Amino acid sequence: MDKIAVLVPCYNESKTVKKVVEDFRRELPEAVIYVYDNNSTDGTAELAWEAGAVVRQERRQGKGSVIRRMFREVDARVYVMVDGDDTYPAEAAPEMVRRVLEEQADMVVGDRLSSTYYTENKRPFHNFGNSFVKNCINRFFDTNIQDIMTGYRAFSYSFVKTFPVLSRGFEIETEMSIHAADKHMQVDNVVIEYRDRPEGSVSKLNTFSDGFKVLTRILNLYKNYKPFSFFSLLSSVLVVLGVGFLIPVIVDYIETGLVPKFPTLIVCCFVLVAALQSFFAGLVLQSMEQKNKQDFEMQLLAVRDRYEKLHGSEE
Repeated sequence: MDKIAVLVPCYNESKTVKKVVEDFRRELPEAVIYVYDNNSTDGTAELAWEAGAVVRQERRQGKGSVIRRMFREVDARVYVMVDGDDTYPAEAAPEMVRRVLEEQADMVVGDRLSSTYYTENKRPFHNFGNSFVKNCINRFFDTNIQDIMTGYRAFSYSFVKTFPVLSRGFEIETEMSIHAADKHMQVDNVVIEYRDRPEGSVSKLNTFSDGFKVLTRILNLYKNYKPFSFFSLLSSVLVVLGVGFLIPVIVDYIETGLVPKFPTLIVCCFVLVAALQSFFAGLVLQSMEQKNKQDFEMQLLAVRDRYEKLHGSEE
């Protein structure tokens, strides 16, 4: 087991990967730097190896696929995940590592949004998207994570080995944040100085398509992690629609004793039945989610035992 593992997912980062590896070797000399190459065609893997990194491959395309491979293969007391684009300062890594080792944080977030991100980043839609996603998640999941989409984080062993990686692409950071919030893990924020990509380095994030995937993922995870709230909201919408269209039918019946809009009456009844079904579906799924949380706590104990064995065998 490594004491510190620095995980660098890379796809065509030849302009910056060597500097990233060298910077983290300087700031964390006891760390092992792992660069996972995701089918790069510009010599990224060779440059990382020359800089002293342990280079491995992930053939399935997508950041989520790379992180799944990293988390499965690497055992460490603390993990630092950073993008290979040289936008995150290695100088913040020792403090992030300290939060995990000494203050028992499960995830430490490198917070760009509280410092230089909005001035350094030249893509206005990225700025809006980061703020919007942060506000949505903090509101929906009752948390206070200051930068949801940052690619600079530190993790405990327990987080890495219990986090189910489901996303394939850039939605992975959102998934991490929601998982930590839902499982009541300790999340710390460390403000970092963000710098934009150097000239010649191109972002792989598509503002609109990847942004849509992130928003879809938030909605899906909200349904999975808070089913009663989700289906209660759906039930309320159906009740409003059903009752709204039913009122004129009832008024006509009171005034004339007839039901001239009989198809509307039938549809309203079906809508109200669907609202009732949605409400009870939320109740059932909420009970299942509560059981999942109980099982997760037992899983944490098993992971903790494995950590103690691995760590103890080294001592």
